[in-house]
Amino acid sequence: QVQLVESGGGLVQAGGSLRLSCAASGRTFNSYAMGWFRRALGKEREFVAAITGRESDTDYARSVKGRFTISRDNARNTVYLQMNSLKPEDTAVYFCAAARELSSASLRLQYKYDYWGQGTQVTVSS
Repeated sequence: QVQLVESGGGLVQAGGSLRLSCAASGRTFNSYAMGWFRRALGKEREFVAAITGRESDTDYARSVKGRFTISRDNARNTVYLQMNSLKPEDTAVYFCAAARELSSASLRLQYKYDYWGQGTQVTVSS
C-alpha cells in the first residue's frame, strides 16, 4: 500500500510559478512510476507529466511541455512538479499518482496507476 500526499498548490498570477510536491509512503518508491494529472472544473481528468522509477524517463502533455518539469528524489520518496509560465487554463486540481513498474510507453495511461493522492488546488488568475 502506498499513500500519497500532495502539497504546494495555491493562487498565483498568470506568468508566475509554483512547485508541487508529492510525498509517498513505503520503502520501494524507486520502483514506482509517478505521474501528475489534473482535473479542471467541468472537465475530465487529464495527464500532465510523469516519470519512470529507476531510469527517470519523463513524458509531458503537449500543453505543458517546456513550461513544467517533473523530477523525483528517491531518497526523500518525493516527486515534484515545477510549473513555470502558468496560464489561467492551468487552473485545476492536481493529483499525484503511483504505478508499479510502469514503462515509459505507458506513462499517460491513467488506468495503469494504482495509487492516487487527494489532490491540491492550483488557481491561476489572469
